Amino acid sequence: MPDGDQSRSRAFLPDLAPWRSSRDFRLLWCSGVVTLFGSFLTFVALPVQVKELTGTALAVGAVGAVELVPLIVFGLYGGALADAVDRRKLIVYCEGALGLLSAALLVNALLPHPAVWPLYVVAALSSALSGLQRPAIDAIVPRIVPHEQLTAAAALNSLRWQLGAIAGPSLAGVLIACSGTAWAYGIDVASFVVSVALSLGLRPSPAAHDAERPSWRGLAEGAHYAWRRKELLGTYVVDIVAMFFAFPTAVFPFLADELRAPWSLGLMYAALPAGALAVSMTSGWSSRVHRHGRMVVGAAAAWGMAMAAAGGIHNVWLVLLSLAFAGGCDQVSGIFRSAMWNQTIPDELRGRLAGIELLSFSVGPQLGQVRAGSMAAWTSVRTSVWSGGVACVAVVGLLAAVLPKLMSYDVRADEHAVLMRQVAADSH
Repeated sequence: MPDGDQSRSRAFLPDLAPWRSSRDFRLLWCSGVVTLFGSFLTFVALPVQVKELTGTALAVGAVGAVELVPLIVFGLYGGALADAVDRRKLIVYCEGALGLLSAALLVNALLPHPAVWPLYVVAALSSALSGLQRPAIDAIVPRIVPHEQLTAAAALNSLRWQLGAIAGPSLAGVLIACSGTAWAYGIDVASFVVSVALSLGLRPSPAAHDAERPSWRGLAEGAHYAWRRKELLGTYVVDIVAMFFAFPTAVFPFLADELRAPWSLGLMYAALPAGALAVSMTSGWSSRVHRHGRMVVGAAAAWGMAMAAAGGIHNVWLVLLSLAFAGGCDQVSGIFRSAMWNQTIPDELRGRLAGIELLSFSVGPQLGQVRAGSMAAWTSVRTSVWSGGVACVAVVGLLAAVLPKLMSYDVRADEHAVLMRQVAADSH
C-alpha cells in the first residue's frame, strides 16, 4: 500500500497514544473490560429474571426507578469524595463491594423459588456503589494521561465499554436461554475477582494536600461551576434528554417477543454497543475535530431518529440495524462530551464535576427505562419506542436553539481549554 494510503488508513484507526504512554491507563482499561463484560451479563439477566417472575413491563421498568435515587445521592457524594480521598482506593473498595452484590444475585437465583425483592434491593445498592465509584474512575484519567491525549483516551475508554457491552449481552442471551440466569450471575462474580486484582496494581492517586472534606458546600461549589459553564451544562442537558426520551432497553424483552424473535434479545442489547464500537474503531478523526458542541447536538438528534425508526419497523434485522446506528450516534456524542469535560475542568473540581457527569449519562437512562416501561404499559411497546425517538429529536432541536455557547464551543479558542493546556504544559 502506498505511504499516502497507509497514512489515511491510520488516520481513522483508534489513537493508541494513551495506552502506550501510561501504565496506569492500561491497567484501568483492562480492569474495565473485564468488569464490564460481567456486569453486562447481569444487565441482561436481571430484567429477564424480573420478567420471568412477574410477567409485566411495568415491573421491569421499575428496576430503573429503584436505581434512580441511590444514583443521584451517591453519584454527587462520590464526586465530592473523589476530590477528597485517594481515587485508587475508592475504585478498588467499590469494585469489591459490587462483586459481593453479584454474589447475592447468584445465591438468590440458585434458590428453588427465587424471590423478586432481592433483585430490586441489589439493583438499588449496585446503583449506589456505581455512583460512588464512577466519578473516581473518570477523575483519575486526567492525572494518568497527558492533556493532549485526552480525546484519544475518551475514545479508548468508550471502546473498552463497547467490548464488554457487546460480548456480555451476546453471551447472556445464549446462557439465559440454555442454562438460566444463575450462570450469568456466576460469571459476573468471577469477573469482579479479576478486575479487583488489576485495580490493585494502580499507583496511589491521593487528594491534594489542601483538599476539603466532602461537604454540601463543596458540592454546591461544583454545581455553581457547572452552572456558570453553559457549554458544559448544555452537554449534560442534551444527554439527559436523549436518554430520557429514547432509551427503551427496559422493553427489549417485550419488543423481541412482539417481533416474534425472542432469540434476538441478546442481539438487541448488543446492537447499541456494536454501533458504538464501529465508531470507536474508526475514531482517529475525532482528535482533529474542534467544534465539539455541534457534534454532541447533532449526534443526539440522530440517536432519536434511529430510535424512532426502530419503533416503527417490523423487520427484526432492520430493527437491529437501527439500534446499531443509534449506538454509533451515542458514541460520537460521548467522545466529544468527555473531551470537553476533560479538556476544560480543573483537577481540584474534577471529582465533583464527574459526579454531575455521572448523573447526566446515568440518570437519563434510568428515567428512560421508567418512561419506556410505563408508556409501554399504558399504550404499546412499539409506541413507547417510536414516540420517544420523535420527542428526543424535537427537544434536542429546541436545546440547540437556546444553548448558543454549546453550539459555538471551539477547543482551540475556549478560555478554559487554553488555561488547562497551559497548566498541563507548566506541570511538565
